Amino acid sequence: DRKTARRITRLIAEIQRDPFSGIGKPEPLKGDLSGYWSRRIDDEHRLVYRADADEVKILKARYHY
Repeated sequence: DRKTARRITRLIAEIQRDPFSGIGKPEPLKGDLSGYWSRRIDDEHRLVYRADADEVKILKARYHY
């Protein structure tokens, strides 16, 4: 839906500005996803990403890890 798409767009813009703080309660992941971070899209869905020096890689933007 449009609301979710706008939220994801805002989260990505925030990640580009500062990958490790800001909206969506960023938190580092553990275990198999060590090195990745997540931010809350809503109560059910998370944006999982990895931020390197020059790029951001989105792993998934649906469901909980």
